[in-house]
Amino acid sequence: MDQERTNAFEAQRPRLMRLAYRMLGSLSEAEDAVQDAWLRWTRAGDDVADPAAWLVRATTRLCIDRLRAAKAERAHYKGPWLPEPLVEPLADPVERAEDVSIAFLLALERLSPLERAVFLLHDVFDEDYAEVAATLERSEAAVRQLASRAREHVREARPRFSVPPETAQKLITAFAAASATNDFTALSALLTEDAVMITDAGGKRPAALRVLVGRDDILRLLKGLQWRHGLPETERFEIARINGAPGLIAHLYDGPQTMALEPAPDGRICAVYVTRNPDKLTHLATK
Repeated sequence: MDQERTNAFEAQRPRLMRLAYRMLGSLSEAEDAVQDAWLRWTRAGDDVADPAAWLVRATTRLCIDRLRAAKAERAHYKGPWLPEPLVEPLADPVERAEDVSIAFLLALERLSPLERAVFLLHDVFDEDYAEVAATLERSEAAVRQLASRAREHVREARPRFSVPPETAQKLITAFAAASATNDFTALSALLTEDAVMITDAGGKRPAALRVLVGRDDILRLLKGLQWRHGLPETERFEIARINGAPGLIAHLYDGPQTMALEPAPDGRICAVYVTRNPDKLTHLATK
């Protein structure tokens, strides 16, 4: 029976991790939530009729508890917050880009824990309203209302434009070359006029403490950093897919950072998401 229970859990682990990551925006916290679900599963009775539904229910409730507990901490976070980067090979990614994009996960951050759970379970993981209602111990009518409110917030957040891997690689290579040499003319040509840059360091490494809006705003900051600190020492760049977008892992003198680039329809870059918080990059530090 123990092996059967283990097999049932392992069959669901990938789905539970995908759900927990979208709920929490953190791979490490998602792993902890799924591990807690495993511990509860080991203590569950032998009369569970649907192990998959039981595990989704347990994981969802654990994530809601974590979100509520982290509310005060998130409110005092220093500087902009970004999800912990999900790094995959540029070709043949496992995750659907529209469901892990940084813009989408940031939109989920604006939802209440219950709204987030309802939206993900129903609209992303295709559970029917009755199943979602049972998971959250709410009426089906209340769940439908939560779903409707959540959709209003995230409707425009999913990326509507993607590029093939070969185009993405060219864009990343050009951005990496311009960044490594602080070639501001090349960077300007790569960015749309209304491009935004969000840098998350959690107060633990130098970073902009506000969202940079517009190409000129981004370039002013980068030029100011060059003037104050000189060119950063970059050991190497790695091309990757980060949260479904073309991106880079830059190995710098003070540790790694990730840069996810959101392509615009004209082939330029309309958003740059930079994660520098070392707590969110522990899975990259030894690579």
